[in-house]
Amino acid sequence: MSSPISLAALEPVLKRILVDTVQMFRPGPQVLNEDTGEYDPGPDVILWEGLGAVFSAGGPGMVMSLAGQSYQDDTRNRYQLLTWLDAPVASRDVCVRVTAATVDQGLLNRVWRVLDLSQAQTLAVVRTTWMDEVTQQSSAAQAIQPAREAHTPPF
Repeated sequence: MSSPISLAALEPVLKRILVDTVQMFRPGPQVLNEDTGEYDPGPDVILWEGLGAVFSAGGPGMVMSLAGQSYQDDTRNRYQLLTWLDAPVASRDVCVRVTAATVDQGLLNRVWRVLDLSQAQTLAVVRTTWMDEVTQQSSAAQAIQPAREAHTPPF
């Protein structure tokens, strides 16, 4: 009879893969801004923070046009979040962000939405969570856009 897989034997490999700091959160309740009389987003409720890795799991979804209006037939861009097995099983609509990126700084300031419960299985080595990107622009594009608007001729 064979012995079960030892996760301790895989730990050195996983430590080289799960290198970014990842945060699972829910947007906080809105807060009334008494100066403006409008509601502002409240502070996020952090559910978990730990080591993980984010991988693209496919290209952008197909965009179709219907009577001059476009809509997306599929998710914007599917990603997978890998975490240690002791990370919680994320539920649908939890948000994820990378707070510290070891290799690719392009992961910072981007937000993903969990599409479904994290996978849990008998032969699991890491916890896999499917996500859809919510971020509309990279942080570089956000910084460039106001500068372009300031130099746009008024016509």
